[in-house]
Amino acid sequence: MENRAERQVIKTQVLVLGGGSGGVGAALAAAREGVETVLVDRQGFLGGNMTIGLPLLAFLDAQGRQVTKGLPQEIVDRLIELDGSFGHRECPLHNSTTVIDPQLMKIVVFEKIKKYGVRPLLHCEIIGANTENGELKSVIVKGKGKEIEIFADMFIDATGDGDVAYMAGAEFEKGQYANGETQPPTLMFTVGGFDLERFMDFLQDHPDELKHGSTMKIRPGYTAEFLRASENHVFVGLKNLVSKLRQEGKCPIDRDTIIYINLPRPGYIALNCIRILNFDGTKVEELSRGEIESHLQVLPLINMLKEHVPGFENIFLSSIAPFLGIRETRRIIGKQMVREDAAVAGLIPDDTIALGSYIIDIHSGSGDSTIIRSLAGPYGITYGATICRDVKRLMLSGRCISVDPVVFGSSRVMPTCMSIGEGVGIGAALAVKQNVAPEDVDVQEIRRKLREYGAIISMEDVIPADQVVCKSVR
Repeated sequence: MENRAERQVIKTQVLVLGGGSGGVGAALAAAREGVETVLVDRQGFLGGNMTIGLPLLAFLDAQGRQVTKGLPQEIVDRLIELDGSFGHRECPLHNSTTVIDPQLMKIVVFEKIKKYGVRPLLHCEIIGANTENGELKSVIVKGKGKEIEIFADMFIDATGDGDVAYMAGAEFEKGQYANGETQPPTLMFTVGGFDLERFMDFLQDHPDELKHGSTMKIRPGYTAEFLRASENHVFVGLKNLVSKLRQEGKCPIDRDTIIYINLPRPGYIALNCIRILNFDGTKVEELSRGEIESHLQVLPLINMLKEHVPGFENIFLSSIAPFLGIRETRRIIGKQMVREDAAVAGLIPDDTIALGSYIIDIHSGSGDSTIIRSLAGPYGITYGATICRDVKRLMLSGRCISVDPVVFGSSRVMPTCMSIGEGVGIGAALAVKQNVAPEDVDVQEIRRKLREYGAIISMEDVIPADQVVCKSVR
């Protein structure tokens, strides 16, 4: 008779935990180097927040120069082939927008996983991490009533929340230094039946609805004319209307603007409007509260938009994301930390493995406002910020890397997370091949390989604005 309590054992060279943008980038890059790579995720698909309707932001910097390429660009190129993206377009608010079809993204990620030979292990929850003398030895996951212990030569925590590092005893930070407040989650949902031209006419007649609060420092040019010029846009506005409706008791959301992402499907938009305040995404009780409260805001918000906003009269609910979009939880302490002064000054050290360039974008965790600050140019994310300080053989990818809370407001976007993952995956593969700790890998060898794959890691690699392709396909 089968022993149902017996724990299955798997051994691999690189184990990536978490299949969002940071995990996908790390797993693809490690497997591409020829090392056996297992990728674990709790969902039945891969891509994380890339699959819920959000755009890919800041492939371009504030000057219109392309600062992210490599694996993220490879993904976008495939989406363009499938009519699942319009490519990149400059934006006065977000630096650049790359809107994508979230359903096609799931397919494209699976294509890449098969192409590079990553072994996926889906529908698995991480339940434990075994360490000896400060060294991570194995991670335990569970799925369908069965425990699996996975031993690896190198581990990469790409859970977003730093769950593996936390279980292994690593030190972490959470929230803003001033008050410990974390940015709120959102529940993305998609509607059809949107009349884009009618809404643009409304904005043309009401330009004040594109004026933002004093905490949102947006460059000139974010106008109705800019939005109308291309389907490749993300709308942020209606501040006056939202304020009026809130005073009348008709606004169900805790934020001061409406955000929609215009999807590459006529008449369909993804809405990024819901906020759950005073939230801690590292607690299952809070996640449960957040899922319920956010779902119960969807229909009231749709009804509010239908009743009060031209162009939204005939919208209907198309889909709801399968999980909350978490903006911020733990940041794990690494061998180095990327700090605000370095990012604002645009420092790009010679151990940089990815460039960040997105605006500093910090959503209030207790109110309806958002802080936005533009950066003049890119800054470097260093290899040491991706190596866990406290746990040996553990690397970090995606939003849980070692940055301060202000830099986190910029580094958390998905193209940057995937770029970080590409460097981390190469670093992990080299550590395995050379049988050394990740910090003993020559970062210049990682950088040489990144450049071979078309990644951008210095100003020498940055593509000038007049040479950027696919600014707006239509």
